Amino acid sequence: MKRLLTGVPVFALVATALMAPSPVAATPAAAPPPDSDFQKVTLNDFPGEPIALAVLPDKRVLHTARKGEVRLNDPKSGRNILAATIPVYQHDEEGVQGIAIDNNFTSNKWVYVYYSPVLNTPRDDPSTPTVNEGDAPEEGTAADFAPFKGVMRLSRFKLNGNALALSTEQKILDVPTDRGMCCHVGGKIDFDAAGNLYLSTGDDSNPFQSDGYTPIDERANRNPVFDAQRSAGNTNDLRGKILRIKVGGNGSYTIPKGNLFKKGQAYTRPEIYAMGLRNPFRFTVSPDGVVYVGDYSPDANTPNPERGPAGQGRWAAIDKPANYGWPYCVAPDQPYVDYDFATGTSGEPFNCAAPVNDSPHNTGLRNLPAVEKAEIIYGYGPSAEFPELGTGGIGPMGGPAYQYDPDSESATKWPEYFDGKPLLAEWTRDYVKALTLGPDNQVTTIEPVLPSVVFDNPMDLEFGPDGSLYVLEYGDGYFSENPEAQLARIDYVRGNRSPIVQIQASRTSGEAPLTVTFTSNGTTDPDGDSLRYAWDFNNDGIVDSRQPNAVYTYTENGNYRPVLKVTDPTGRWASAEIILPVGTAAPQVTFVTPTADQPFQFGDTVTFQVQVADDQPVDCSRVTVTYILGHDQHGHPLSTASGCTGSITTFLDPGHAGADNLRAVFVAEYTDTGTPAQTGTAQVVLTPTAP
Repeated sequence: MKRLLTGVPVFALVATALMAPSPVAATPAAAPPPDSDFQKVTLNDFPGEPIALAVLPDKRVLHTARKGEVRLNDPKSGRNILAATIPVYQHDEEGVQGIAIDNNFTSNKWVYVYYSPVLNTPRDDPSTPTVNEGDAPEEGTAADFAPFKGVMRLSRFKLNGNALALSTEQKILDVPTDRGMCCHVGGKIDFDAAGNLYLSTGDDSNPFQSDGYTPIDERANRNPVFDAQRSAGNTNDLRGKILRIKVGGNGSYTIPKGNLFKKGQAYTRPEIYAMGLRNPFRFTVSPDGVVYVGDYSPDANTPNPERGPAGQGRWAAIDKPANYGWPYCVAPDQPYVDYDFATGTSGEPFNCAAPVNDSPHNTGLRNLPAVEKAEIIYGYGPSAEFPELGTGGIGPMGGPAYQYDPDSESATKWPEYFDGKPLLAEWTRDYVKALTLGPDNQVTTIEPVLPSVVFDNPMDLEFGPDGSLYVLEYGDGYFSENPEAQLARIDYVRGNRSPIVQIQASRTSGEAPLTVTFTSNGTTDPDGDSLRYAWDFNNDGIVDSRQPNAVYTYTENGNYRPVLKVTDPTGRWASAEIILPVGTAAPQVTFVTPTADQPFQFGDTVTFQVQVADDQPVDCSRVTVTYILGHDQHGHPLSTASGCTGSITTFLDPGHAGADNLRAVFVAEYTDTGTPAQTGTAQVVLTPTAP
């Protein structure tokens, strides 16, 4: 967590720990160990806008930020290294998404990334402040929509040392997308024991003009993005699916046996393993090939007999190819109603036993497989079947199942009590639960995991080779590096604990030559052990000082992350960093308009004016303003404009459920032309007034 200590400006961080041999428990306990037997250790307090992680066999951790950064936490030095910046298209939720390593990574060094390539998609022209060319039209013809046809790309790259070599890219699979409009393009990557690659894809559909129910708008003049039948309900489309392929030596792939459709079957894609998913943002494949997946909910707070059930999230243990129903059904007994968006009239409920896709946007089979029921289905209120899930927003994340290794000598591996239990993380409710599964993967028990430990919008979770749980947390906020965002590791403590590191710097910016005094005041060891210190001020991997406090002069401008690594006599260590830009000052960005709590109604066009103060000439074409629909604890970026002035329409249908929790968030960002370039941001939140 980022904090400010009194005395001098400082970012103080509680960080990293590592492991040593220890005894192994003989039998699993009847109850989990107390939370006090675990230690949460921060690995990176500055992860950008965190999206996904992958733990390497040597316990280095790759983690992505949506705007293209791939970072690597190095346990040897305690540093967080920028492994690559992938150029990406970023209109709404697009950017870098999933990341994973090959089953044979130790020998082949392949890292898999799912991201949005730049392409030639239209972008906003700052010279036309009243028009946003980057927003796809809601209505028009196929020719109007064609420029916004894009892809999400699955590729792999070699990790050479601590650098992801972009020049080694092998393009594996492109998933078509409709750009210029929100939502659900993210994906997770994982492998089964046989080396098959699984990829989750969202339905790439706009949910905000469907009153919180199913988006099946078939009108001829409407952007197809409003019809999820073209994607999740389409057997000939890769969106809204779990895909399963086998990647070959040159980046090509084959289809493993046992997918939902056979290779060569007309009007189908053989890559599809499971379909009918809305936003399967996170999943994990168990050693025996079961896919534990969380699927995000629609937004309706209450059921409507004219439209269908209220919004419900799902967690499924997919042990065979299946259709999970979206956008026709939540479950076999919970159909949506066929709704005519042109006339505003309702038809009959869909037949979940034999759903039919008769959308004019459908390019696949008309008759779809019967709908499979997820193991857990829950809504905003209390669940009669699963009261342990509580109430609140709906953001299920399919986490890993712990695999206890009795032969591992790791001093931080989790206890056998959690062996085989899949984790369900709840992004909006800030918790993690452990699931016990019975016959046919039915959920028999749901119990809290470390309820006293903070999980602040858990974004991705993975058990490492050391048996510790690695967690990427998004924090509270919208599409930026939030104050609570971090990469952390949670250890089960046997014996000594890791040190707790705090560092201070007398200067946090300035031009070179810049002399900075660094101190470790407040650094402690929970066990009272003596500590060894190692400072790396210029991020070259070489220790610059072994004293608790030191002075260093930066002779060249640059963006530095001075790091202190502290080690106790058992070899356990922790590290902490400071973000230290040496060079031109960061720009100061403010909104002149709109202002906080400025009255507005959804549908209004909001005029913005951004003011930038900088020690470099200000170029307004480098200003971006993003409109985000804030909903509960999460948000959807819906439009991005360029320029110091302009306007953005806060589009949203008046009947969108959850209106009491909706807000309009505007985020301005400016990156200057200094050496090194610096970025400033500003945010303003508007709450709609009653109509």
